[in-house]
Amino acid sequence: MTARHVVVGVDGSVIAVRALDLAADEAALRATTLEIVYAVPDLDEAGPVLASAASRVGHRHPRLPVVTVPAEGHSAAVLAERGREAALTVVGCRSLGGFAGTVFGSVSRRLAAHAPGPLLVVRGDSPPHLHNEVLLVLDAEDDADTAAFAFQEAELRGASLRIFRSSADRTPVPVPVPHRRSEWTASYLPAGDPSAALGDRHPLVRTGSQDATSTQTLLEATRTADLVVAACRPEQGGLGRRLGSPARTLLHRAHCPVLLVPAGQESAGPSAS
Repeated sequence: MTARHVVVGVDGSVIAVRALDLAADEAALRATTLEIVYAVPDLDEAGPVLASAASRVGHRHPRLPVVTVPAEGHSAAVLAERGREAALTVVGCRSLGGFAGTVFGSVSRRLAAHAPGPLLVVRGDSPPHLHNEVLLVLDAEDDADTAAFAFQEAELRGASLRIFRSSADRTPVPVPVPHRRSEWTASYLPAGDPSAALGDRHPLVRTGSQDATSTQTLLEATRTADLVVAACRPEQGGLGRRLGSPARTLLHRAHCPVLLVPAGQESAGPSAS
């Protein structure tokens, strides 16, 4: 059985190339297919950009299955639809100071609000898998799904997991939490408080999301992480998804890629033999 594919949007820009490289790494990590999408008004324009992207991936990951998809329409709408059944949709943005450009930045913003599946926004300048650490940001009592997703992502990378839990009455004290399959599973997390089951074995990182000092602590932690995982939830009425304050801050200021996980989403691991 093959894991769900990884989708990445490209447009020929340097930012999109960074997203392409990370998406290829993620597809290889999951032992699945990489789907490269370029949405343009005229499909004839897509060929050279897609061919260049596929060639780049082929040199970096010779055995990785690659599919190129030229598509007509707005990039955000196309990527949202293509990523509906994907393990991950990947887009890029400027490293610091907000989303890049009016076109590609708009795609990132729209997908953050409307993508139906996990969205990886490529931020920061560090090479992937440099620090061997994944951050998890919990900002609600019902974040068990987000925690389980982050545990699986850390396991895929063989990385440690560092947990930040939003709480107005706690002082942030960063503590690395080692991740192992035997310790961290979805069933290990109680429904009421996804971090409670960890308290007896490992201290948690607790932050107040409205505290500027706590926010700075979280952002500083992203300097030495390969990935930060945060939750998003459906808006009332089912139109779009709601980002909490930590997720919004991370999207604009994090120093590493940001993975937004819809509530109830399971991580897609490597293909099973």
